[in-house]
Amino acid sequence: DGRVSSVAVQQLIEQISYVSKAKMIDHVGGVEEGAYEIYNCVEKIVKQDILGCEMTDLEGKDLGNKEDSTAPEEEVFGDVLWDAHDEQEQMEAFQQASNSTCELGFEKYFERLNDLVAAPAPIPPLLVSGGPGSGKSLLLSKWIQLQQKHSPNTLILYHFVGRPMSTSSESALIIKRLTLKLMQHSWLVSPLTFDPAKLLEEFPRWLEKLSARHQGSIIIIIDSIDQIQQAEKHMKWLIDPLPVNVRVIVSVNVETCPQAWRLWPTLHLDPLNSKDVKSLISAECNSANVKLTKEQEKKLERHCRSATTCNALYVTLLGKTIACAGNTGNIDEILQQCCQCQDTVSLYRLVLRSIQESLQSDKEKGLLREILCVIGVSHNGVSESELIELYPELTSAVLASLLHSLHKMCLLTYGCGLLKFQHLQAWEMVKLEYMEADENVISAYRQKLVEYFTMQLRVLILICFSFNSQDRVTWRSADELPWLFQQQGDKQKLHKCLLNLFVSQNLYKRGHFAELLSYWQLVGKDKSSMAAEYFDSLKEYEKSSEGEESMICLADLYETLGRFLKDLGLLSQAVAPLQRSLEIRETALDPDHPRVAQSLHQLAGVYVQWKKFGNAEQLYKQALEISENAYGAEHPRVARELDALATLYQKQNKYEQAEQLRKKSFKIRQKAARQKGSLCGFALLRQRALQLEELTLGKDTPDNARTLNELGVLYYLQNNLETAELFLKRSLEMRERVLGSEHPDCAQSLNNLAALYNEKKHYDKAEELYEKALDIRRRALAPDHPSLAYTVKHLAVLYKKMGKLDKAVPLYELAVEIRQKSFGPKHPSVATALVNLAVLYCQMKKQIEALPLYERALKIYEDSFGHMHPRVGETLKNLAVLSYERGDFEKAAELYKRAMEIKEAETLLIGGKATSRHSSSGDTFSLKSALSPNAFLEHGQR
Repeated sequence: DGRVSSVAVQQLIEQISYVSKAKMIDHVGGVEEGAYEIYNCVEKIVKQDILGCEMTDLEGKDLGNKEDSTAPEEEVFGDVLWDAHDEQEQMEAFQQASNSTCELGFEKYFERLNDLVAAPAPIPPLLVSGGPGSGKSLLLSKWIQLQQKHSPNTLILYHFVGRPMSTSSESALIIKRLTLKLMQHSWLVSPLTFDPAKLLEEFPRWLEKLSARHQGSIIIIIDSIDQIQQAEKHMKWLIDPLPVNVRVIVSVNVETCPQAWRLWPTLHLDPLNSKDVKSLISAECNSANVKLTKEQEKKLERHCRSATTCNALYVTLLGKTIACAGNTGNIDEILQQCCQCQDTVSLYRLVLRSIQESLQSDKEKGLLREILCVIGVSHNGVSESELIELYPELTSAVLASLLHSLHKMCLLTYGCGLLKFQHLQAWEMVKLEYMEADENVISAYRQKLVEYFTMQLRVLILICFSFNSQDRVTWRSADELPWLFQQQGDKQKLHKCLLNLFVSQNLYKRGHFAELLSYWQLVGKDKSSMAAEYFDSLKEYEKSSEGEESMICLADLYETLGRFLKDLGLLSQAVAPLQRSLEIRETALDPDHPRVAQSLHQLAGVYVQWKKFGNAEQLYKQALEISENAYGAEHPRVARELDALATLYQKQNKYEQAEQLRKKSFKIRQKAARQKGSLCGFALLRQRALQLEELTLGKDTPDNARTLNELGVLYYLQNNLETAELFLKRSLEMRERVLGSEHPDCAQSLNNLAALYNEKKHYDKAEELYEKALDIRRRALAPDHPSLAYTVKHLAVLYKKMGKLDKAVPLYELAVEIRQKSFGPKHPSVATALVNLAVLYCQMKKQIEALPLYERALKIYEDSFGHMHPRVGETLKNLAVLSYERGDFEKAAELYKRAMEIKEAETLLIGGKATSRHSSSGDTFSLKSALSPNAFLEHGQR
């Protein structure tokens, strides 16, 4: 009744009122209702504040169906599917890595990492190497925290790879996550492919495009990158030149580092010195109120001198073991046993045996073994509730006691509510201790999990999966069961599992596209066969579907299948399920229901890819009309349809119509951002702009000129071109007065103004300013300086756009020269520049000049990537066209045949449609689609 029930509650409320990030919910009513309100509130905070998603409040609208309040989650990112679980797992991995309070003399390493960030581009990735347990994750996480504190304008994207073969080590998911984080921070919502091969190919282009939108540096950190399967193949973007403001840091174990990466600059973590060893062990002992004698300290110091006994993990574990022994009073005995352990695995074995000895019965010892083994053979870990269901004799009290000991001694940890091994060495020890590395024993434990998750689906796998088990197909079942069948090599059961449409839907909707494809490849089905089997299964399910709820669920399944097939490039087969989804929703819901708009949108997307633009336009317009009626004209989902139509018009070269729709969409998103607070960073940009504006009231100084330049860039990002022009002009004028008109900073202002005029289609003004900037930079900067390359590139593209091909030629030639000086004559980046120049010569009908350029580029690509790489194939195809135009039909046929062989080999490799490889032909793709409006803008150096 609004009264405080006790002094304790009053104190709690007072405490909460002083905590800035706490939220108090007033609720009068039942406990369950209150818990539900809190759940909804937390869900909203997670999506909006942590993940940056845009929330949709449908509950207040009368759309004729209770189901509306649970609109598809993926719509908050347009057509991008986001797995909140994967993101949470990364947050927890980062927190766990940075848990230690002991920094082990990391200051010297911090300086080296800081030097990398400050070094001029281009610069290859930095390798952080060391043995297992040497503290690489701890170092990187501590440094990330320092960067976040001291360099707020630096965007840091990190990924901590867990155990090999876990979800966190899946290359396509890593790249997808990094791309989405970039998009989130760049105020950009755009369709993203899920085809693993395309995803890996397109990432460098996304990185270049989105880095140009970011004010400040971008640092990408991938910890334990060598745990990714075929890391060298799937992370090949690392060998390409990175954008000027991007730095990459990766950590590896010395033994497993790919050979090609060993040439990169390396920061090697040295073994701990005696001082660090002593401080680490003392910290553990002090926390347990244990005091060591001088003799015991000396004995420990002598023991921790070999490479395997003076790494951070070994010493931490040693300290914890001695601290535990101190409570029982037998330090000398334990110390003697520890000194016989010459590596981390053997020390873990000693820890496990001490935990076993502390247990009261053989039954508890047996349960300890079961818990560790079943966690070890799982895909991503096991939850406490799953353990209790797996082992009914396991009580909560016993489980809590066991987990406390295992967690305290660094064997197990929690990740997203799942128990998993804290370090690989702990799992290695369990395999040796309990399984004797016997595949039969491992297989038996996997089988136990198979039976458990099969039961969760309420089916008999040997017969068929029940389609009515939707409520039981959680992300846990979808994550574990197919993977377990894959590990067991049971193709028949894996096949049946995949044909449970809810399992496949769960994987796909969470973006686990590559994983789903790999399962189908294992059972020996090509894309067409897989599509046919899914469609047949759906038709069977439809026969048994009765009632509105069942039909709505069926429509979701048809839509998921259609989107999956579209991503696979099976456009003709994607139409039927999407069309059926549309028909069901129109009948089961209402022709004007928002979910009908969703179906229309997805179907239109297929027609766009199919280049049936007339069909697509009609469907997008219908979806736009429904969305406007359902949500109002200024809702973000209306903006999504406007963006889709704008992209369609752009593909048809209807630039004026596209521009009008984009502006309309931009205003909607801008308004939504103001209302909801910092959607994709608008409020932060505005706040920064106001702060900078206050600083410009001072005298003419280089710093104030730089501030004016930044303000111009910020207003440009907000699409306020008129205001941006004013600030950029003021910056240029002040720099000319203070520094002189020939100073490189003036070239930066000229470059930015040129980019702005280029955006406003004032090409003559842009040309004049780019030429001035180029003239200054040629005289002031080194021949291979990135800023010079930057201006050369964009002026060349502008000349080409204006049809001044003769003026573009020397700049494309200069681009080749700069890349040769920067990377050497045999680098793939040089080959790309050669191809760009060859394309230009072909447009000028100068095939003779183009031929040797293509041939040289081909040789570089073959030497760098091998004879079957897609870039080799694309260059062969260009050479084939050139030979054909010169009348050498025999050579053209031979080259084209080789190109097709590479394409077919790639198709077999990825199990899907061969991807478009525009990356090898540089400027052959559309400038407007390839570069964001502000791709040309440069920020001041800090």
